Amino acid sequence: MKKDEKFGIVLFIILFSYFLILMDNSIIFTSTVKIAENLNMNPVTLAWISNAYTITFGSFLLLAGRLGDLIGRKMIFVIGLFIFGFSSLMIGITNSSMMMIIFRAAQGVGSAIIAPTSLALLMDYYDGQMRAKAISYYGATAGIGSSVGLLLGGWLTSAISWRAGFLINVPFALFLLILALKKVDDTKTTKQRVDYLGAILSVVMAALFVYGITSNNLLLILISIIIIGIFVYYENEVSYALIPMSLFNNRIRTSAYIARFLFMMAMLTYWFILPQIMQNMYHFTPFQSGMGFLPLTIVNFIAALYLPKLTTKLGNNKVMLLGQGILLIGMIVSLTIDPKSGYFLTMGVPMILTGLGQGWLLAPLTAAGITDVSPEQAGAASGMTNAVHQLGGPVGLSIVVIFSSSITDMTQYYRVVMSFICSFLFWGFLILISINKKTE
Repeated sequence: MKKDEKFGIVLFIILFSYFLILMDNSIIFTSTVKIAENLNMNPVTLAWISNAYTITFGSFLLLAGRLGDLIGRKMIFVIGLFIFGFSSLMIGITNSSMMMIIFRAAQGVGSAIIAPTSLALLMDYYDGQMRAKAISYYGATAGIGSSVGLLLGGWLTSAISWRAGFLINVPFALFLLILALKKVDDTKTTKQRVDYLGAILSVVMAALFVYGITSNNLLLILISIIIIGIFVYYENEVSYALIPMSLFNNRIRTSAYIARFLFMMAMLTYWFILPQIMQNMYHFTPFQSGMGFLPLTIVNFIAALYLPKLTTKLGNNKVMLLGQGILLIGMIVSLTIDPKSGYFLTMGVPMILTGLGQGWLLAPLTAAGITDVSPEQAGAASGMTNAVHQLGGPVGLSIVVIFSSSITDMTQYYRVVMSFICSFLFWGFLILISINKKTE
């Protein structure tokens, strides 16, 4: 495909679609209490609002990314937008907890299609410095979308209804679907056999792994690990693999996948705990707890604007390390301050560092995850980048919940959770140090 010399409307379609699914994923954090009250859901069924979405999102990412290579990215992207918009509509009007869970699962499938396909489209349309800038904006969208979701979800839940947080997706999805049909070109497809067994194994292993993690079921986790081993062996043996094992031949790509996984282990836990602390310890409303993330969101956005120049000057690998280091320092500062000191000192000020680090980390990690990938494998690499992003969060959160669920003192709870967050980011920091040493 011809590379655009200007960003044009296509970048808007890519970024806004990605922003929409990330925002939606965060809205749920500030809406669960109201949803439980309205639909008479107990803690077990309430947990499935998140689990159903997470399982289908994580399960279909690898398959959805590869399908874009095989049947065309425009077609699969439009399908994803339709599924996401329709399921959002059904969630917004349902009065049944079971239908809520079913359509949250469907929404996860739509998101699983949109996430890798949007990144693969970016790779199709832009090259060189244009691609570097576009990836910077894409990475910034990941952080900003999650933060804005907390803010918007809190406001809509407090001012209107929890339903508004889902219904707002419908006109946006329809608008993007129409734009995509008119403005996105058909991409070349890879003419090869479809890896049906690999597709089945990828969905089953991811579903069992995410469900095992979210339900603390060790047996399912072990079964999923066995299936992962079978999947890797099989994919290494076939020439038409769903996920070509050659993706992992590049040290930078592989390290970026691991570092991104650890990043999401830390950040999903961070986004999960802070609204709790704000509401339980500082007595914030859902809207105020969403507003509490503004320092992070604003700094993240500003950092993203300067990222292309910084990357040109230092190189992608050094910027990754710098972003990870700043993010880690911000979390350590939050850990060392007594939460009884209040929101401003404990969270607000450290969020400046957290937002800066996140703004300079996610986009370089995205770029590293798709570095030196052929156009024929762009969808597979995009799927892997998004898969580790989606799967890391539940793993980190589940580990933290296991070790902190019995703690009743909020100060101790905060410190234990923040300690885990810092440890996840520290291991990611060590991995990025190793990348820089190998490439010097």
